[in-house]
Amino acid sequence: MADTDQERTEQPTGKRLQQAREKGQIARSKELGTASVLLATVFGLLMIKESLAGAMVRVLTMGFTLDRDQAFDPNAMGVMLPTLLWELVQPLGLLFLMVAIAAFVGNTLLGGMNFSSEAMMPKWSKLSPLSGLKRMFGVQSLVELLKSIAKVVFISLFAWWMLSSQFNHLLNLSLEGFPGGIIDALDLLLWMLIILCCALIPIVAIDVPFQTWNHTRQLKMTKQEIKDEFKDSEGKPEVKSKIRQLQMQMAMRRMMGDVPKADVIITNPSHYSVALKYDASKPGAAPKVLAKGVDEVAMKIREIGREYDIPILPSPPLTRAIYHATEIGHEIPEGLFAAVAQVLAYVYQLKKFRRGRGRRPTPVAKDLPIPPEFRQ
Repeated sequence: MADTDQERTEQPTGKRLQQAREKGQIARSKELGTASVLLATVFGLLMIKESLAGAMVRVLTMGFTLDRDQAFDPNAMGVMLPTLLWELVQPLGLLFLMVAIAAFVGNTLLGGMNFSSEAMMPKWSKLSPLSGLKRMFGVQSLVELLKSIAKVVFISLFAWWMLSSQFNHLLNLSLEGFPGGIIDALDLLLWMLIILCCALIPIVAIDVPFQTWNHTRQLKMTKQEIKDEFKDSEGKPEVKSKIRQLQMQMAMRRMMGDVPKADVIITNPSHYSVALKYDASKPGAAPKVLAKGVDEVAMKIREIGREYDIPILPSPPLTRAIYHATEIGHEIPEGLFAAVAQVLAYVYQLKKFRRGRGRRPTPVAKDLPIPPEFRQ
């Protein structure tokens, strides 16, 4: 079982993939970038073929058509050079722009854009001769070597077939007139690039899935790593327990801080305590539970109640019903309105009596109207 946990059989998680991106470890295909550049060159030449041929004709005409003064002037070519270059820059500028965009898109098509400052940091381990030998004779280097050999052989065969099929055409270029030879040469170059692109298509079709598979394989995780990552993301049990404990303590302090605001505290009488507050200034408002608890918490609620001279009334059925049916900070259920109203009426009459404004109220009835579904 321990050996199984150490085998990298699990697919990388999202967190593992994100960490790899931050380190600059993403799937890339050099062949895809090369093919993109060649395709952009082909389409670019198709677009500028006529303008490029015209520019080359003008450059050759201007460069070889000299009067007597220019022929004997050593500075004449230097003066003409900017004009000659500008003739070529105009059509070639669009081609270079398309190639630059294709180089960027082709190299980010697999893996997307990624900037990693960590990958830019110097790593002294790469300067170790032993590490270098391991990389040179590792499995990855062997795969790259075999891939490069296969690529060179495949493209060489394509190039040999292409040149042998166009050999007579290449020789005939020297016999063609001007400017027809230039246009014919550009057509031939264009077709050669198209054939070369066709040679790269199967290489790209193989390399892209391989790079994706190899990248995923390198990032595969063991079962133990999955468990450790889950613990780190969800939190260790002891840490989560401590956090829950702190949250409960904070909630308890807030609850105890609300007890002095209560109008009455009803009890079980010893095991349960519930502190209630009713704001008569809010139309339609119902009594609200400010605090509740059992055993030690219930005892603490009663202590605070006695400290702030809050009436404490024993009513076991009602106390248990409110405790189980209502959360702290919520209003009591409608079914308990009648029972709680009797308790609050007694409390208000008791406060008047203590201020000398009325007679002593009748104690709250032991059998309060509590619906069966609320009885505990």
